[in-house]
Amino acid sequence: MEVLLIAYTPDPERVCGAAAKVCVSSKSPREIWESTPKESLLRNLGAALSRGHESVVEHAYFTFAVSGVSRALTHQLVRHRIASYSQQSQRYVKLTRPGYVTPPTVKGDAEAERLYREAVESAFKAYKRLIELGVPVEDARYVLPNAAETSLIVSVNARELLHILELRLCLHAQWEIRMLASKMLQEAVKVAPEILANAGPPCKVRGRCPENDPGCPLYAQYVRDKPEGVGDKGET
Repeated sequence: MEVLLIAYTPDPERVCGAAAKVCVSSKSPREIWESTPKESLLRNLGAALSRGHESVVEHAYFTFAVSGVSRALTHQLVRHRIASYSQQSQRYVKLTRPGYVTPPTVKGDAEAERLYREAVESAFKAYKRLIELGVPVEDARYVLPNAAETSLIVSVNARELLHILELRLCLHAQWEIRMLASKMLQEAVKVAPEILANAGPPCKVRGRCPENDPGCPLYAQYVRDKPEGVGDKGET
C-alpha cells in the first residue's frame, strides 16, 4: 500500500484559524487574514476545536494518491460520502498484469495461502480468457475478486478526515482500511499538526468505546467512566 499527500490547502491551519476568528470578531475576514499574526490565529483554532466547533476545519482540504489497495477496501472507503473519489476503472482498464492483496491472516499458513492464491489466480485466468473470447472488459470484470488491486485519488476536508480517522483507526476496523487511515494521518499531520493533534479512535477522541470492549488494548488507556473493576491494571 502506498499513500501520498499530493495536494492540500496552503497554510491550512492559518486558514482555519482565520475562519474561527471571523466567527467571534467584528473585523472583516480580509482584515483578519492580513493583520492577525499566525500564532494568534492558531490560538483561535485551538479554542474552537476544544469547544467542539469543528466546522471551521472544513476549510482545509487534503488530496491523497492511494495505490496497492484492494477493492474490498475501497468498497468500505466510499461509504464516507463527504469526500471525492476518482478510482481506476475496471470498465476501461484491462488488467493485463493483475495484482491482488493478501490478508495477513492468510499469510504464514501454507494451506490457506495455497487455497487463496489458487482461487484468485483462477479468477484472473477466467477474466483473461473471457476477454480472449470477445467478452467486453466491462463484462469480463464480473469474475474479478475483491482482492484485486486498485488505485485512486481521494480529496477530503479536514473535518471529514477526522471523522474517517475516528472510525477507521479503531482496532475493531478491518486491518487494511485501518492501515490506510494510519498512512493518511501520517501524511496529513506533517502539514496540519494542530488540526490532527487529537486524531484517533473514539476512545482517544471522546473517552468512550462504542464497541464496549474492555479487552481492547486501548480501553484501559483512554476510556473514561470504566465499569467498576476495569482499569489501568487490568480487567475483571
